Amino acid sequence: MRKIILLAAVCLLLLSGCGENPVNAKFDGEINAFCENVSAIGARIDAIQVDAEESSIRYATSDLLSYLDELEVEFMKFSNIDFPEEFDYLEELAQEAGQYMTEAAASYHKAYEDGYHREMEEYARENYSRACKRIQVILALLRGEDIGNSE
Repeated sequence: MRKIILLAAVCLLLLSGCGENPVNAKFDGEINAFCENVSAIGARIDAIQVDAEESSIRYATSDLLSYLDELEVEFMKFSNIDFPEEFDYLEELAQEAGQYMTEAAASYHKAYEDGYHREMEEYARENYSRACKRIQVILALLRGEDIGNSE
């Protein structure tokens, strides 16, 4: 889950030197809002405390699932951002990120809500990682970085 905070930090760096073009300003604002919202959700996820009591575990699980649902909403908003023309090629990658996060959130619910299902949790984690990786690639490309060695 710490990937979320890293994504947010990268987002803030991305937007530090943007121009005055109104289309770009809107885009920058949407990217900035995504980064800030994801960072806040990531911080709440990292702050979840769990002890050995069953009620604590249920409460923590409920919180985690709620935060993952919030992440899904943010990723779906991101997937619907209208990228400036020079970055249109990234829109499909943004849509994939949203789809992977949707699958991750749904799978985490399946993994935790009716007992614990390890295989479903692993599947959820893989989708979560795929969503985050796509966001990382998008942000790197928006910064003009070479991603030739990215996985």
